[in-house]
Amino acid sequence: MKKIMFAFFVLFFAAATAISAQNIQSGDYTADYNSADFALHQEKGTRSYDIDVSFTKSFEAVPKIVLAVNMIDADNRYNVRYKVEAKSVSRDGFTIKVTTWNDSKVWGIAGSWMAYAE
Repeated sequence: MKKIMFAFFVLFFAAATAISAQNIQSGDYTADYNSADFALHQEKGTRSYDIDVSFTKSFEAVPKIVLAVNMIDADNRYNVRYKVEAKSVSRDGFTIKVTTWNDSKVWGIAGSWMAYAE
């Protein structure tokens, strides 16, 4: 796991240094059972939660998005299943969609995002 995280950060920073700073924006996201409409810890089946992100300044072209998860709080009685993806990417923002399925129970998740345009 440490090797995977190291490789991710190497690629993350390589991409960041290859692009001029004016074409990069980044931030953090977090959601948990206290967030409005959060239901990843309830019931069974496929459940998802959306986090809307607005850029501080619009990009000239639709950017690429890099997402990272740095915290997950899940019930240890069940398998931990989750997917984090960028949806509806535009020049002005995007949506982070967090999904879990089957009997997994995710109580909270947090991470970082980076948007960059070439």
